[in-house]
Amino acid sequence: MKIGLISDTHGLLRPGALAALQGCAHILHAGDIGDPQILAALGHLAPVTAVFGNVDQPHDWAHALPRHITLKLDGLDLLLCHVLAEVPKPLPPGVRVVVTGHSHQPRQFWQDDVLYINPGSAGPRRFKLPVSLGYLILEAGQVEGHLVELAV
Repeated sequence: MKIGLISDTHGLLRPGALAALQGCAHILHAGDIGDPQILAALGHLAPVTAVFGNVDQPHDWAHALPRHITLKLDGLDLLLCHVLAEVPKPLPPGVRVVVTGHSHQPRQFWQDDVLYINPGSAGPRRFKLPVSLGYLILEAGQVEGHLVELAV
């Protein structure tokens, strides 16, 4: 199973991001969406789970989004949260992947048998940081994270 990871679109959904997310079975948006049409467009590709980000604060539509959510995809428990520092501690039992955004810096690391992955920002470029997104590949109970820089 291929799960698309996107964050910090800030109202901009690039055609390259849509193309890169083709073929995903599910898409996780880690907040700072900026425009509800982004979730609608992603929803044409696959089911979408999204969380509230700080940039979403002034938007009434965004207040229905959770601050963090735990979900099970293909038997794997994941936690989705915008800010790494706001991830619940301890993690809910069984969580093996934590997906965050906010920093605009693509990064992944393992800690205590949990994969932490931030797909970076797929929206407007910030400073000299790359424009990026990510994937999770779930196969035979194993998970692998991938970060992808988008051409802009």
